[in-house]
Amino acid sequence: MRKRVIFISGASGEVGHELIKRLSADGDNHLLTFDLHPLPDDIRQLVDRHVVGDLLNQNTLTRLVSEYEIDVIYHLAALLSTRAEFTPEMAHRVNVEGSMTLLRLASEQSQWRKRPVQFIFPSSIAIYGMPDLESKRIYQRVREFEWNQPRTMYGCNKLYCEMLGNYYSRHYRQLAAEKPVTVDFRGVRFPGLVSAATLPSGGTSDYGPEMIHAAAKGEPYAAFVREDARIPFMAMPDAVSSLLQLAAARQENLSRLVYNVTSFSLSAGQFRDRVLAAFPDARITFEPDPPRQAIIDSWPADLDDSAARMDWDWEPEYDVDRAFDDYLAPQIKKRYQRET
Repeated sequence: MRKRVIFISGASGEVGHELIKRLSADGDNHLLTFDLHPLPDDIRQLVDRHVVGDLLNQNTLTRLVSEYEIDVIYHLAALLSTRAEFTPEMAHRVNVEGSMTLLRLASEQSQWRKRPVQFIFPSSIAIYGMPDLESKRIYQRVREFEWNQPRTMYGCNKLYCEMLGNYYSRHYRQLAAEKPVTVDFRGVRFPGLVSAATLPSGGTSDYGPEMIHAAAKGEPYAAFVREDARIPFMAMPDAVSSLLQLAAARQENLSRLVYNVTSFSLSAGQFRDRVLAAFPDARITFEPDPPRQAIIDSWPADLDDSAARMDWDWEPEYDVDRAFDDYLAPQIKKRYQRET
């Protein structure tokens, strides 16, 4: 008998670490993780097996399917927004072809099991594209179906993968004589994520977490955006909670496949002020980089997550005060105290 597992791609990234901790707390969960990089020892001991490999290597995945029955896929692997702009073709391969590979695997497993494999997909605020600052000022809280005109390769990739998820979930092999078992695809569109446990890793919103990590290390930091640049943010524990809550929601309660989730909206200047409140000696300046600033300007100032709140009772635990006072500042201080 093949062992039933939860499969996590991109497990060594920011979201992966927190997700593994949460899922492993339930002794009934068996975790199969996958990434280009090994897991840290403290995380590795929480999973049944970690595979170092490339999602685009079909042979590796075929071997895993022969050994494991996959119940749920958390597809976290991605080449993030800033890095994707330097290598857009590679970003397409990783973000789109990698997702397609796992959707195909999920579909095949669904047919074999005769019940849907659940496919949980973290999408991004990057799928939005506001045309100018005046539009961003007028349309303060953007709904899921508005301004889906991304200006980055990462945003294009994420939006297309949402559409692929919609196809595999609702329309797969729609002309076949016998209707197949379809994938149970569910996605969340994250705002900028801030983590106390892991370092920023190439996202365009990382000027926020980079500020606080630099302050904790006593290093100066020049943010690549204007002081008035505003986007929404979320603490990492809430990001993982949203994935788990959506996965646990009853399918009949879901009015859509992809949902906005968010917590608080701050300008870069307000983010700096919060960091200074925790680290009074922090040296933070602003040196806007026009191309990256243009990307931030195209993202909404806030997201409307009312659909998630209505359909599956989404509500973040960390508002702006608790995110900084109870999570980011104390945990990041401890992190760098240990390192010294």
